[in-house]
Order: sequence, then structure tokens, then C-alpha cells
Amino acid sequence: MVLTDTHTHLYYETITDKRTALMQRCIDNNITRLFLPNVDAASVPLVYDLVNEYPQYCYPMLGLHPCDVKENWEDELSAIMNAHQQNKIYAIGEIGIDLYWDKTHLKEQVDAFVKQINWAKSLDLAIVIHCRDAFDEVYEVLQQEADEKLRGIFHCFGGTVEQAQKVIDLNFYLGIGGIVTYKNSGLEKVIPEIDLKHIVLETDSPYLTPVPFRGKPNESSYLVFIAQKVAELHQTSIEKVAEVTTENSRLVFGI
Repeated sequence: MVLTDTHTHLYYETITDKRTALMQRCIDNNITRLFLPNVDAASVPLVYDLVNEYPQYCYPMLGLHPCDVKENWEDELSAIMNAHQQNKIYAIGEIGIDLYWDKTHLKEQVDAFVKQINWAKSLDLAIVIHCRDAFDEVYEVLQQEADEKLRGIFHCFGGTVEQAQKVIDLNFYLGIGGIVTYKNSGLEKVIPEIDLKHIVLETDSPYLTPVPFRGKPNESSYLVFIAQKVAELHQTSIEKVAEVTTENSRLVFGI
């Protein structure tokens, strides 16, 4: 069984012993494919440090997180794009729109989102979308940019069946994380309606820790609890969920 964490910030742990232990727990739990999104220019070296330490398990992607889009976003994105010249990447992300904390820079967030979508298309890469309190705004951009090259993952999906279908129709997978284990998330009604062929798994560690560790820092080894919950909702085995979602990750990332 191979499980794939399509979205983890495991690189935030910079203490060697702790990071080694985090990775070992992943390997012990069959989580042997980890995809790492940076968030800004400063986090790029952290991503590559982990990738270089564990090249057989870790795969980088690059992008400018919407919460880091400020007045100087073009300079920040330029630095991130320049980092790609020396290193292979497997997606552009995480990118998108976040209106939960601050609506001040909506225009800049949209502009940065569109520019990064076009960057992904130019490289023939998928995008990994961060969307918080902004489904309509993100969906409007995706509709405008939709073509045969637009594809990717709708990270941390927590919406309705109707929203899920809109995302799927635009050639995106649903990134399902720890929220699926929360009692009042609503996903227990959504996930059974979605074919596994449209789902990938993620932790977003160290955030959004699944039950039974909710309230503590998340880690990629906890992906097993997310996979088990999806298996339960689909009335199938965790092995089947691992097989299908890992194959989906191979299709979207090309590896």
C-alpha cells in the first residue's frame, strides 16, 4: 500500500532530529509520496532542503500563497519564479484567493492567481488552489481561464456536492484532508457522493489535524486517519482508497 500526501508543509520543522522522526513515521505508515508547496520566497529554500534530503519521497511545487500577496507581490513572485530555473517542480501552488483574514488585497490576489495560472500553463503543470471564504471568486477566475491545459487540485476542499461537481467539471481533483474527520464539517454527506477517481488525500500539516489528534500539530503520518475515514464513507478498504488516490496523484503531478 502506498499513500500520497498531496499537500504538506513538513519542511517547517527544521530541527533535524524531529524532522527525521516525522519522515520515519510517514515511511512506517506507507506514506511515501509527499508533495511540498512553498508559501513565499523565504520558504523556497526550506522546501528544497527537505527535497534534497529525501529525494525518493519528497516532491516540490512553487507558488505565492494568497495570504502573502501584498503590494509588492510581483517582486515576491518574480523571486519564486526565478527559483524554478535551478530546480524541477511538479506543480504551481499553493495559489488562489483567501478572503478569511483580509479582503484588502482582493484585486492583487486575483491578479497573482491569474499570472500563476498562466505560468503553470506555460510549463504544462497542474495548479494547487488555496481557497478560503472565496469559492465564487476562485470559480470565476477558473471559468475565465478554463482550457485544455488548466488542471490541478482544489486543496482543502470543504464545500457542497454542487461545488464539488463544479470543480470536477473544470478538470480538478478534490484535496481531502483532516476536515473530513470533523463531526460538523458536512463532508460526511459530500464524500460518499463523489467517486474516488476525483479525490486525492492531503494533510496540510502542521495544520488541520485530523481526529483523534485534533488540537495538536498535524503531521503527514496522520494521513492514515484521513484515508481510513474516506474508506469508511465509501464503504471500502483503506487499501483501495490508497490505490485510487495515489494513482490520481500520479495523473495530476505526472510522477
